[in-house]
Amino acid sequence: MEKKATRQSYGEELAILGEKNQNIVVLDADLSSATKTDIFAKKFHDRFFDIGIAEQDMVSTAAGFATCGKIPYVSTFAMFCAGRAYDQIRNSICYPKLNVKICATHAGVTVGEDGATHQMIEDLSLMRTIPNMTVISTCDDIQTKWAVNEISKIEGPVYLRLCRLATDQVYEKNENFEIGKAVQIGNGEDGTIFCTGVTVSESIKAQRILSEKGINVRVIDIHTIKPIDKQIIVKSAIETKKLVSVEDHNIIGGLGSAISEVLTELNPAKLTRLGINDCFGKSGKAEELMKFFGIDSEKIVKEFL
Repeated sequence: MEKKATRQSYGEELAILGEKNQNIVVLDADLSSATKTDIFAKKFHDRFFDIGIAEQDMVSTAAGFATCGKIPYVSTFAMFCAGRAYDQIRNSICYPKLNVKICATHAGVTVGEDGATHQMIEDLSLMRTIPNMTVISTCDDIQTKWAVNEISKIEGPVYLRLCRLATDQVYEKNENFEIGKAVQIGNGEDGTIFCTGVTVSESIKAQRILSEKGINVRVIDIHTIKPIDKQIIVKSAIETKKLVSVEDHNIIGGLGSAISEVLTELNPAKLTRLGINDCFGKSGKAEELMKFFGIDSEKIVKEFL
């Protein structure tokens, strides 16, 4: 199947959602061709607002739209959204629990050649610690299109993490997802690979390689970082021999930390965390950076051998 970046899926589905729901408005910060909100803009120019290079203003404007009954989808790079506009997200959106959907593209080191300054590896940590915020990180075209629609149905702030790198299609069109419920792929008892976003397809590749070597692991796609699926984490800790998490994010504060919190509280178990080891990124091709930082299928396989 053709690979597709989740930012592309976001743009395509957002334009379809705009037809169904007249209350949807979209705001961007001079990056609509990269975030793919330009697809929506071409169809609904009267409901699209390019605020310019003023991310804090964009988020505050979205808060204003929400108080008037609109459902704003706010888009820019994760670095500018979760980073530069953190204050406005925290105080203007999450504190009053306004119905704003923050859809941040170009997250993680897989932004690639844009380099360390644009590789946002702290956003999951920042966003999941804000009260009232739901945090979602999708892995493929099908799951992203589901998320774009589903978050419009729930009341309150949402952070949807999207990526630049084109990834394999993991799911079929008839797959069912639920916010807060992770997806288990396989029933292996030798180990569990917890993953999210771009690392889901890498984890599935590792699962296949390990199977050929007689090692059977299950993959847990934790697409919702908050609220996290505590039940499936505990279940996997009980049923499998080894636990590994892998994420395109700092190992501090992200997926691995969220899983560790659950295990510490409910079922103490050792977890090996693969991710960006508390350092900044580098400029390079996305696939090369995944290998360099040890978040690709090769590194995952090594953890089980």
